Amino acid sequence: MKNFKVGALSNLIIFLVLAALFAAAFTGGGAITAAGGNRAHYRGNSGRPYVSLMVNVYSGAEFIEPMLKIFDDYGVKATFFVGGSFAERNGNLIKTIYERGHELANHGYFHRDAAKLNYKENYDEIIMNHKLIEELCGIKMRLFAPPSGSVGNEMFKACGNLGYEVIMWSKDTVDWRDKNPDLTFGRAVKNLKNGDLILTHPTAHTVEALPRILNTFAERGFSQTTVSKNIEKNAV
Repeated sequence: MKNFKVGALSNLIIFLVLAALFAAAFTGGGAITAAGGNRAHYRGNSGRPYVSLMVNVYSGAEFIEPMLKIFDDYGVKATFFVGGSFAERNGNLIKTIYERGHELANHGYFHRDAAKLNYKENYDEIIMNHKLIEELCGIKMRLFAPPSGSVGNEMFKACGNLGYEVIMWSKDTVDWRDKNPDLTFGRAVKNLKNGDLILTHPTAHTVEALPRILNTFAERGFSQTTVSKNIEKNAV
């Protein structure tokens, strides 16, 4: 009987821990906390009708201006997670994104797999891009999107020491692979929920789908906003 009680208690403790982790993923700011305090946002504030298009940029320079024009036409702002190697080659374009009122965020320098890097390598990937964008635009980025969504303990440590929030996503349009505007549109708007973080890239078919995406957001009562505003716990 004693062994049974101990086993039952152990199972109860495991259940409560798992329940707490599950709740953390789907409430408040949508941050998931892993062992050791590692933390990533997979969605924004569930209490506000905000959604955010995340534009991850390592290529597609020719599609940035068309995207900016559409955002201007709809009067909305987005967050561009830029790669450092791209920014180094396209400094004026990065300045244009910022000057048009959009948020700039960090996507590493060489698109390296963070899970395979040690602490210093992760730190360097982030800080080199950080310093470049600060030099170009005079701002200090505070959001980091891990390339390919690959995360690791050393990456989280580097982000924490650099004052960065780690951003993942709740929807992935997979527009880099499936070059189809209808698929991009459908994945972006399917089952929209408060706080959705929607991953996109600058591609021809994403540009084509963008007006439909923004129209659908508005029709369903959602506001397109930056990731920073979306993840704020008390966003207004």
